[in-house]
Amino acid sequence: MYDLTGFQRDLLYVIAGLDDPHGLAIKDELEDYYEKEIHHGRLYPNLDTLVEKGLVEKSQRDRRTNEYTLTRRGTREIEARAEWEAEYIDHDG
Repeated sequence: MYDLTGFQRDLLYVIAGLDDPHGLAIKDELEDYYEKEIHHGRLYPNLDTLVEKGLVEKSQRDRRTNEYTLTRRGTREIEARAEWEAEYIDHDG
């Protein structure tokens, strides 16, 4: 996960958290978080990179819509990242 950009990590978290992770739903979630428009030219190449790295699986829902789901490796990477982050966050307030 260390070799991903922040945007790519955010994509993984959004895909993990959505019930229906297709391109536009992912785009909408990120636009809410970033409070600005996410262009297709940024979104889809980064999704493709995650697919190439074996973290996300891309499948076709219909002729116009692709669905994205985390692979087992993608899930393990997120869990490992959460554990790593927890080492540095003071939970005692």
